[in-house]
Amino acid sequence: MRQIRRHQDTGLALTIGVLSGLLGYWLRMPLPWMLGPMIGTTTAAMLGWPVRGPDKLRPIVIPVIGVLLGSGITAELFGQLGSWVLTLTLLPIFLCVAAGFSYVVYRKLGHYDPVTAFYAAMPGGLNEMLILGGAAGGDEKKIALAHAARVLLVIFLVVLYFGVFLGVRSGAGGRGFVPLNALSLADYLILGACAVLGVIGARRLNLPAAAVFGPMILSGAVHIAGWVHVAPPSVIIITAQIVIGTVIGARFVGATLKEISRDIGIAAVATFGMLAIAVAFAETVARVMGMPLSQAFLAYSPGGLTEMSLLTLTLGQDIAYVSVTHIIRITIVIAIAPTVFRLIQRRP
Repeated sequence: MRQIRRHQDTGLALTIGVLSGLLGYWLRMPLPWMLGPMIGTTTAAMLGWPVRGPDKLRPIVIPVIGVLLGSGITAELFGQLGSWVLTLTLLPIFLCVAAGFSYVVYRKLGHYDPVTAFYAAMPGGLNEMLILGGAAGGDEKKIALAHAARVLLVIFLVVLYFGVFLGVRSGAGGRGFVPLNALSLADYLILGACAVLGVIGARRLNLPAAAVFGPMILSGAVHIAGWVHVAPPSVIIITAQIVIGTVIGARFVGATLKEISRDIGIAAVATFGMLAIAVAFAETVARVMGMPLSQAFLAYSPGGLTEMSLLTLTLGQDIAYVSVTHIIRITIVIAIAPTVFRLIQRRP
């Protein structure tokens, strides 16, 4: 009976996600297939509706997203590696400044304890920061809420920025609609193998963000080799966006706006600050390297790897540049966060 109820709750969440996506598309909302489900499911969760995120679909969708990201990697991109140096050099400095600002917000404005404030402020993956923060004695509920709110707000504000200030609007993949029959059976088999073998190989090699990074590498390789030429079908990209948007919104289940309005407000202040810092660093990179501000801004925006990579694909930006920057960001945060926290604790 409980299993049936879970399926019903997941079905309700996906129904809300699809309908919200259609509404967003009809309203010509920027990135409607992710932003619509995200807003719709979040609203339903806050109203206390019995929604459950399609978490079992996420492990399937994420490798597919990795394959989609790899399809945007071309041999010509390797000639642009020199333009990545400044971005990656400034990345640790950006992380220190952004995380430092966010930590001060959670400590001084939110009055969080030091452990909770530290792991809530780190712009890393939600699951990783939740595990590390919980092990260190932090408030797991507040840490989870801080990161869920950060991802939601970053996506919303980045899409708003692209739509209002840069005039970029895209519904599927930034490449025009690609039908399912545009790929041959061989194309589907090759890309399917990239998804499965990429995850397995990346996990065995202990690569960061294995579910995305592995398939992306193999997909990029087969596209560069010329084994697959066609762009990914738009319906797959749309489906991935609906699932991801619904999962993000469903993270707020069990928390009413009245109960958590203060914590969300604090998270909003921290997120606004990190995005403002991201704009400043992106401006520097864009001016010095002569690259589009939109591209540098996506690379520094402190959202989730999967969400920001999918957003990059949808907006037609440089997938390899943005994805690699986010993979390195999350790797740095996961690798040094515990050490930095211990050093802070030792201060008199």
